[in-house]
Amino acid sequence: MRILTVNKNDAGQRLDKFLTKAVKGLPQSLMYKFIRLKKIKVNRARCEQNQILKEGDEIQLFIKDEFFDTPEKDKGALSSIRPKLNIVYEDQNILLLHKRPGVLVHEDAEGGENTLIMHVQAYLYEKGEYDPKSEQSFAPALCNRIDRNTGGIVIAAKNAEALRLMNEFIREDQLSKFYLCLVHGKPRAKKATLTGYLKKDSATNTVRVADTPFKDAKQIITKYRVISDKVVSGDTVSLLEVELVTGRTHQIRAHLAHIGHPLLGDGKYGVNRDDKRRGFKFQALYAYRLVFKLDCEAGALSYLKGKSFRISPDSIWFTEGYDLSAL
Repeated sequence: MRILTVNKNDAGQRLDKFLTKAVKGLPQSLMYKFIRLKKIKVNRARCEQNQILKEGDEIQLFIKDEFFDTPEKDKGALSSIRPKLNIVYEDQNILLLHKRPGVLVHEDAEGGENTLIMHVQAYLYEKGEYDPKSEQSFAPALCNRIDRNTGGIVIAAKNAEALRLMNEFIREDQLSKFYLCLVHGKPRAKKATLTGYLKKDSATNTVRVADTPFKDAKQIITKYRVISDKVVSGDTVSLLEVELVTGRTHQIRAHLAHIGHPLLGDGKYGVNRDDKRRGFKFQALYAYRLVFKLDCEAGALSYLKGKSFRISPDSIWFTEGYDLSAL
């Protein structure tokens, strides 16, 4: 028999979710069977798979040791990384990070340690705020994603409660996200709210946008305002601030291209041959400002209500030479 004691970062989740992470060698089908057969108990009593765990609960597992024989969590991988983070804001619960274009947020198919999340975990390990060997079901995690070739603010949660709350805020549209981008041409309207419909093609990792509904498409809403414009090599280029009302895959890039103003450096939804010659290695898009609306029960993160954080436009590579006074 093994006994697992629920700690602070384990509490508040379903029993089956916890066991999936804490006992990685136990197949899910067997886990549910063992719960039914009372080979898995909570506080020595019969339990249910959807039972919410509390700190201090003891889970008794009357199962073979082989299910626990998974590779030991390696702290060496973290200690070997010299964390490099550009921190916009940090407190006891969250980190707001300035991710540069070209940086991968999570490990891809090729693996590797040079990802934003690995640097976050190594940073917290170095500070003594995270020890992988003492955690059963939690690791510091990113709450939002930004494309590899897009820069901007990424949120990281230091503990399970912060991760749960932040995911809830994102799901319930409690954060306002603002972007800066450079587009070809000058939009006819100085500011506008664009509506459309978007469908993702997973095979090509592209999206299709239309003005009217079509099969399997989801509605998108994109707000923009023109900050300034200038002529570059005979081409009018505009700097826009964009607010995402909905947050779909490639929404800004595809929606602006759909109205005839593709982003500079975007070869997926525009033609960027000339942009590359101008030095645009990545699409000119930055998630530069984040506002915590929090018109809801915010719990341990209530102190963030109404707070706004931003990356200085001066540190965004493509804003040099543009009038930023309207920001």
